[in-house]
Amino acid sequence: MNQKIIDMDELTERTRRLRAAGKRLVATNGCFDLLHVGHVRYLQAARRLGDVLAVGLNGDRSVCELKGNGRPINNEKDRAEVLAALECVDFVTIFPDMRATEFILAAQPAIYAKGGDYTFETLNVEERAALQEVGADISIIPFEKGYSTSLLLEQLRKAGK
Repeated sequence: MNQKIIDMDELTERTRRLRAAGKRLVATNGCFDLLHVGHVRYLQAARRLGDVLAVGLNGDRSVCELKGNGRPINNEKDRAEVLAALECVDFVTIFPDMRATEFILAAQPAIYAKGGDYTFETLNVEERAALQEVGADISIIPFEKGYSTSLLLEQLRKAGK
């Protein structure tokens, strides 16, 4: 298994050691179903905010709940492996819930990054409370217009007709 793909307990332990060493941990999360250039640019920008980037990956069940039937296209293990292959990603942790609350509490990041399709107000209330509890700063990274998995899937549907 890829050394970058770690469970919640290992995430807690590694990020504790990193914080003790004075490193600034950045965390983000998402489905990352069909990785595209918008994702890559976003993850690179998130990584530049600190010393280490931990990515929380929605598990298959939660992706289906969030995105609907037929999603995810790629299973959680494959999505984690693709993310872990990116140089800018230091850790990937799959979490089963729709919300990243437990991931946030395990990672205890200094900075939490979200894409520009979110605002502080539209972040989930539980996630915001967890971020407040761990003292994380929230950074909204500008959205890469014209790039989305939903748009890619629509283009594939049209091309297949």
